Amino acid sequence: MPSATTPKQATVLIVDDDRDARESLRADFERAGYRVLSVEDAPTALRLLQKEPCDLVVVELDMPEVDGLALCKLLRAQPATSKLPIIALAGKEAESQKLQAFEAGADDYISKLSTAGEIISRSAAQLRAAQREWALIGSNRELRFLADLGRGLLRALEPEQLVRRVAGATYEGTSATFCAAFLTLSEPDTAVCVFDREGSAEDSSLLKVERLQEWLASSSAVSLLINDKQRFFLRDEAHESEYVAPLRFGGRAKGALIVAFDKREDCDETVCRLVDAAAQQAALAAHISTLYQAARDASANLTIEVERRTEEVQAQRRFIEAIIDNLPLSLYAIDRNYKIVAWNRNRELGELGIPRGSVLGKNIFSVLTRQKRELLESEFAVVFKTGQIERIEHETAIANGEMKHWLISKIPMWIDRSGQVSHVIAVGEDISDRIEANRAIARAEKLTAIGRLAAGVVHEINNPLATISACAEALESRLQEGAFKNSEALDDLREYLGLIRSEAFRCKTITNGLLDFSRTRAAGHTSLNLAQIISSAVRLLSHQQRGERIDFQIETPENLPPVSGDAGQLQQAIIALAANAVDAMPQGGVLKITGRQNGNSVVVEVSDTGFGIPTENVPRIFEPFFTTKEVGKGTGLGLAVCYGILTEHGGSLDVRSTVGVGTTFTISLPAINQDGE
Repeated sequence: MPSATTPKQATVLIVDDDRDARESLRADFERAGYRVLSVEDAPTALRLLQKEPCDLVVVELDMPEVDGLALCKLLRAQPATSKLPIIALAGKEAESQKLQAFEAGADDYISKLSTAGEIISRSAAQLRAAQREWALIGSNRELRFLADLGRGLLRALEPEQLVRRVAGATYEGTSATFCAAFLTLSEPDTAVCVFDREGSAEDSSLLKVERLQEWLASSSAVSLLINDKQRFFLRDEAHESEYVAPLRFGGRAKGALIVAFDKREDCDETVCRLVDAAAQQAALAAHISTLYQAARDASANLTIEVERRTEEVQAQRRFIEAIIDNLPLSLYAIDRNYKIVAWNRNRELGELGIPRGSVLGKNIFSVLTRQKRELLESEFAVVFKTGQIERIEHETAIANGEMKHWLISKIPMWIDRSGQVSHVIAVGEDISDRIEANRAIARAEKLTAIGRLAAGVVHEINNPLATISACAEALESRLQEGAFKNSEALDDLREYLGLIRSEAFRCKTITNGLLDFSRTRAAGHTSLNLAQIISSAVRLLSHQQRGERIDFQIETPENLPPVSGDAGQLQQAIIALAANAVDAMPQGGVLKITGRQNGNSVVVEVSDTGFGIPTENVPRIFEPFFTTKEVGKGTGLGLAVCYGILTEHGGSLDVRSTVGVGTTFTISLPAINQDGE
């Protein structure tokens, strides 16, 4: 391999057995500025070439033993000298010998008779041609090395991958004894890879990291050829030379690429250029790796943040849904196309409940089929148009005949600033308890007023009624004694007196009922067993010979908790309810009386299978003088008296009825606990 010197600085080897000719040619080359080595035979030349690098060989063809043609063939056969320029010298120019010289591998053929200037000139031409060839080979080698390295670095996004690829490619491309790649990451992390003499990339302890970091931090961190072992960065006693190139990007040295050789001459300019180019590519790849790491960390952080925010949003959504689901309200929402977009849990429960999954996205009119579409659509239309809340009260009867009262609020909703109502929220509130409480208050107030009125009426009417009754009885007695036997109107008189007496007694019955209604009942309460009171009431009812076609069913356990009250009044209430039940079944039926404990209360239910109470009459049945019976068959005071009795006992009286199915009255009284309270 020729050196990188100019032709006149090249080393020329002269091989000629003629001492005078050899020395003369030596003097000519030296005067031309060449370094000259000379030997007398081919074996000596081969041994010298193994020790000394030469740039050109001038060989005499006509030598004893091993001639010049054989030497040419030997030089071309050896890899180290296969590209070495060879000039063949001949004593005389013979065409056959010239052809043999070129076939043996000579690059030029010169006659010894030529002038010294011609020989020097043609030798210089061969040297320049060889150097151009070697330069081209070196460029191709560099380009191939850099292309291979670049392709490898494209796939090296992790710092550890990067230093391994750079060190490995440079180790093979420069035929170095050692090769180390070092990269500074975020303090104190580093990435290191060292290829040793055996080509192993495991022993990173060979690198003097602290010394290298100090050098990189200094202002002298530029590419450097080191021949002083005291300044080496690799721990090895055998190598003679190191070349270190910083990985510099953006004005900062982020690492270094180091190659080491056992021979100083192995680290030539070509190797230095390769290492510098590899360091530049590695610096760019390190910067890209840094950006990749930052992007990956940012992406990971962003992913974590997105997951955290998503979880927060989901938790908030679940919380809001839980709030809506736990409201004691039935709630749903529709959009402007009347599609259901929300449906809370209370809309799923109860007799009219529908699962949420089966209604979301459906048209509201296809779901709420029990309501008139025209009415419902007009209510929604008003809210969409005016943006005002609409409130409507209505009542429904459930399967067991119980009436439910609802307050329906349709609330407008806006989700943008267009001013147009985007959704309507419908909220249904069960106000049955409130309605019943209001009715109970009104009923109690009415009963109180009527009670006061009844007391006065009884006081004012009873005395005249007693006088009328007494007079009627006296006249009847005289009639029976024959005082009016000669009267022509005797029969009429007898009839009229009977009517006067019966109607007076009927008025007496009414006034007695009013007296019962107005009488205070709070005194004289004792501990009672409702089971016994129910049994006694049924016996009394059966003795009245009522309900001959009625099937009495009594279900009252003997271990019912005791209640505090007046036995006669409670029995009166149960008899009144049972009598009404019998009257409701003129064709016969089942009268069922059951008793049970419900928490801290004792409940008695009086049920019949009669014709039921019309819905519009249910709110009025406890009002005094309200009755659906024929004139003369009811005063309208029975249920009012029952209601008053149970209210004054601290209990309640409720009703549920279905026309054509039957009616159930429910008595609820507070039980006496074990402490007697």
